[in-house]
Amino acid sequence: MGPSFQRPGAGRRRTPVSASAVQGLVGAAVAAAAARTAYTLLTRAAADRDGSAESPPAAEPAPAAEPAPAGGPGPAAWWRTNFRGRRVTLQEGPALASGVCAASLLTPGLDPRVRAATALAAAGAAAFGAYDDLAGSADARGLRGHLGALARGRVTTGAVKMAGIGATGLAAAALLRRGPLDTLVDGALIAAGANLVNLFDLRPGRAVKLGLLAALPGLASPAAPVLAPTVGACAALLPDDLAERSMLGDAGANALGAALGAAAAARAPRPVRLALLGGVVALTLASEVTSFSRVIDRVPPLRALDRWGRCA
Repeated sequence: MGPSFQRPGAGRRRTPVSASAVQGLVGAAVAAAAARTAYTLLTRAAADRDGSAESPPAAEPAPAAEPAPAGGPGPAAWWRTNFRGRRVTLQEGPALASGVCAASLLTPGLDPRVRAATALAAAGAAAFGAYDDLAGSADARGLRGHLGALARGRVTTGAVKMAGIGATGLAAAALLRRGPLDTLVDGALIAAGANLVNLFDLRPGRAVKLGLLAALPGLASPAAPVLAPTVGACAALLPDDLAERSMLGDAGANALGAALGAAAAARAPRPVRLALLGGVVALTLASEVTSFSRVIDRVPPLRALDRWGRCA
């Protein structure tokens, strides 16, 4: 995301990059404060319900390499066992979505349609992601698993989530008031971005780092105000993610990806959006036949970045 990003509609006077950078810094600060406040309140409320200030330790290291559902709605549903057998809270996800939505509405320099589109994309993705977090199971995974279950007449929570995020992504794209083709492209980009980031939320900090890497370069461009909420919320929550106290879960990862997709939809010209959509779809399809974790571990620079900041 670079200086080629622009507001919806042609011929509008552009905001100088320096002014956009200041607006972006304000937005990032608002997002960081909102996300951190939401996380503190959510985890404090959970601790009060559980009667302890710390997350309960796992009885034994979990053999699974991926987070497993905690089973059923209620306080216990907000806990997962990560790949190293540690209990982590999913409250990071709603906190990140709260920070992104709050800053999208309050960051200076944004068109009202862009504010509404970004907030709707993030909130819708977070809501359907939370539904999958709380009510889902590990019986079906990935596009192949959910579509296969649907072909057999069984509607999984993952299928409901995909349909819901697709609908809210399309609604967010429609708020930008472009033509039908652009609306379809933008809606697909938002939904596909939400799904892609979720595929990376398998190790501490990985999905949050991906969000920062995608958004940080844009802070030096006119796209800064629309990318700042993502940067601020991610930066505020990354330490707890790396320390294995929390993880994004579907709610946070889907919201993060949807917000990035909405930022691209709001600022990138059509050729860039089409290229981004093609890349996101290609990576999503690749995830059906290969493990991103395995690829990252085999490439030294990616492995070093992935493990940076994580617990020993």
